[in-house]
Amino acid sequence: MGKLAGQVAVVTGAASGMGKSIAELYAKEGAKVVLADYQFEGAEAVAKEIVANGGVAMAVKANVAELADIENMIDTAVSEYGTLDILVNNAGVMDGIEPVGEISDEKWDRIFDINTKGVMRAMRKAIPIFLEKGKGVIVNTISTGGLNGAHAGAAYVSSKHAVVGLTKNSAFMYANSGIRVNGIAPGGVETNIASSMTNVSEFGFGRQKLASAAIPRLGKPEEIAPVALFLASDDASFVNGAIVVADAGWTAAF
Repeated sequence: MGKLAGQVAVVTGAASGMGKSIAELYAKEGAKVVLADYQFEGAEAVAKEIVANGGVAMAVKANVAELADIENMIDTAVSEYGTLDILVNNAGVMDGIEPVGEISDEKWDRIFDINTKGVMRAMRKAIPIFLEKGKGVIVNTISTGGLNGAHAGAAYVSSKHAVVGLTKNSAFMYANSGIRVNGIAPGGVETNIASSMTNVSEFGFGRQKLASAAIPRLGKPEEIAPVALFLASDDASFVNGAIVVADAGWTAAF
């Protein structure tokens, strides 16, 4: 029996990268998984592969910047599988490494709508379900950019710092309600998030390279998934409000 046997999980950004690996591992460990992604075809392909390998999964199109999509992905999990036990807020986008003197209102708002408000809205939708059940787990993908200032631009770093605060506050608020809220702070990982970068700042990129030079190596999505499994499982029953850094020792240098 798997570590997540009989549980229902929603994973955002599940069409590729870390979200894909997390969804696949959760399914392997017995969870029924709803793969939510703006790229529905990619999420559907992953879900079909999970099913072909004996797992239980389905895909739903979700732009986490849209409230209706967030509510629909969780409503779908409940209507299809009867409940929700685990929420993984993994979807996110990068900025163009712009310092604050160069960031536009439009890009700032877009980054926060996806990286921060989308996480808050998904948590807000899941919490009443968890409160009624008397238990539930939330895992937020945060990034070392949520703990340090040199790993991206002003908008991305600020959006991820905000999710750290949201994670810790929620963990404290619901600690006596059977709900655990933790985060993962991956370092550089081989995903397609760089494709979301536009109009990269020459100045910002030059400054950010100073920190990037200390990266021991890039990680793989399948190296992050076991951390998400640990946090979702009973193995982490006493872990709440933690931000687990998985970066091959990158930030140990600072």
